[in-house]
Amino acid sequence: MKIFNTLSGKKDEFEPLENNKVRMYVCGMTVYDDTHIGHARTFVSFDIIVRYLRSAGYEVQYIRNITDVDDKILERSKELEMTPFELTDKYIQSMNQDFSTLKMIEPDSEPRATDNIESIISLIKKLIEKEHAYVGDSDVYFSTESFESYGKLSRRNLEDMLAGARVDVDPSKRNPADFVLWKKDTDGLKWDSPWGEGRPGWHIECSAMSMDALGETFDIHGGGSDLKFPHHENEIAQSECVTGKDFAKLWMHTGPLRIDKEKMSKSLKNFITIKDAVKNSSPEALRFFLISSHYRSPLNYSEEGIEEAKNSLDRLYNSLKDLEFQHLPLVESQYSQKFHHAMEDDFNSPAAISVLFEMARNINTCKKDNDIDEASKLSKELVTLSCSLGIIQDNPEEYFTDGITLTDQEVNVYITRRNQARAEKDFQLSDNIRDQLLEKGIALEDKASGTVWKKI
Repeated sequence: MKIFNTLSGKKDEFEPLENNKVRMYVCGMTVYDDTHIGHARTFVSFDIIVRYLRSAGYEVQYIRNITDVDDKILERSKELEMTPFELTDKYIQSMNQDFSTLKMIEPDSEPRATDNIESIISLIKKLIEKEHAYVGDSDVYFSTESFESYGKLSRRNLEDMLAGARVDVDPSKRNPADFVLWKKDTDGLKWDSPWGEGRPGWHIECSAMSMDALGETFDIHGGGSDLKFPHHENEIAQSECVTGKDFAKLWMHTGPLRIDKEKMSKSLKNFITIKDAVKNSSPEALRFFLISSHYRSPLNYSEEGIEEAKNSLDRLYNSLKDLEFQHLPLVESQYSQKFHHAMEDDFNSPAAISVLFEMARNINTCKKDNDIDEASKLSKELVTLSCSLGIIQDNPEEYFTDGITLTDQEVNVYITRRNQARAEKDFQLSDNIRDQLLEKGIALEDKASGTVWKKI
């Protein structure tokens, strides 16, 4: 199995540190608002990575943290007139609902920063003792110059990082790039420490939580590409300065998500929460859309993309109709070999999905040839392989019943796709679309003036 390692900049052959046991830490949510589709892109990606590793026989210990102390949390709690703990509990519950809706498996552990204050303080003490950290006039800082390899993940050096930087610098900092380990503060959330009342910096939280859960060195550390610098860079520096060991063997980062080719942000009013996204499409369609591109690639969210994902799901589910729906133990076949080859090449989900469509086409051929035994065999294998992607796990009859009501616009989208299939002489797809609409209570009639439809 080869996995792209951000640290090495290439696909590395993956060998766990301990036999078949994989220890994996993914930076989780800072809980001060509802989760959005950018979060969904990252966490669904790691969800299929964990699913596939487990299906391939690895014992995966999956840790995903929660940041529940942060400037944004304190500001939002004041805005909503709630205590910080009331706010974080509210959005942790909301997050869990969203992730469950998208059928994400739960992590083995989900540590919260506020439950790990003692570990964080202990880590800072060790950094100070080793002269990798120091107490400033207001806060405790990590000395970036004390770590010779600082910048090795993002491939930056201190000079490049500071060139042209326009930041307010605490005069007690030894270097403008030094970052906060402990923030002295008597307002909001605070804990006693050797350096006065205050709270931890963001970066030190993840070092403490990951090492508490997985040890000083573990297999995989992951997160969104926006965390590569400075968060993950700082995690590496402070962790390796304490232990003198490699922090994580392999670093994985998901690509950015854009909306209609623009960066998603509240200021542009194109900020879409998971809850809003699944109001107009099924959760499975959103999940399918998110995994239809490679996890490292940029992904552009659009209504057309979601509609295409829904139609693709319809095609897969339609091939399984009228066949026995169940999972089987994985069997060696030409399809499973292709599927595993795709997934073992840095979890190439688009290539794996193309194998499912190849299977669906052959299932439909077997149906037309009345070879039901072969069709049933293939359908069971398709469902089993799909499990590691977290899709195609509903009974086809229930799937189509749930989505039986279509708007006029949705019907017209189906007709447009069918007309395109007919123009390209893809009559199998054309027939599949007609059948899908019939299952949803829509009958088509082709006339000289065009295709018309009616509800039945």
